[in-house]
Amino acid sequence: MPQRAVQGGQDWGAVNVGRSTVSRPKPTTNAALSSMKRAGLISAEKRHGAGGNASAHTSTSMSARKLEETDELKHAKVDKSLSKAIQQARMAKKMTQKELATAINEKPQVIGEYESGKAIPNGQIISKIERKLGCKLPRPGKKSSVAKKSAAGTTGGASRTGGVTRGGPVKRR
Repeated sequence: MPQRAVQGGQDWGAVNVGRSTVSRPKPTTNAALSSMKRAGLISAEKRHGAGGNASAHTSTSMSARKLEETDELKHAKVDKSLSKAIQQARMAKKMTQKELATAINEKPQVIGEYESGKAIPNGQIISKIERKLGCKLPRPGKKSSVAKKSAAGTTGGASRTGGVTRGGPVKRR
């Protein structure tokens, strides 16, 4: 039988990619480190934020976001007068919270939150409760609109019309 010759171009030897097989001693002193840097055996680069657990986006000083967060961020809650009025009107009609809730197409938890004062006031729900109970409930007043109304009442147009301020420009005669 004829023998086949194995091609000579195949190299089955071990190849080490990326690291040299020569082990270099690691410098332990500053003098050894600086001499290896001069020889070009080591390159030192400063890494920004390396070795810390803090995020790169946070800072120790007060940022604008933290200054904005110091404002009061609480939701407006139902006033105690409103919650007591709902409860008294419901009891006068001899209704339970569940019956009132089903009558106005809301969950019983909503009525419970309004009566306990934990709900965020919603004008639509309050008007539904007013219609079903047949009484006028105290509405939560807006603090900023009260200041605007008092400022609008002292305009120059109010003195001409006898103290009554109405919308629109003053008519010329």
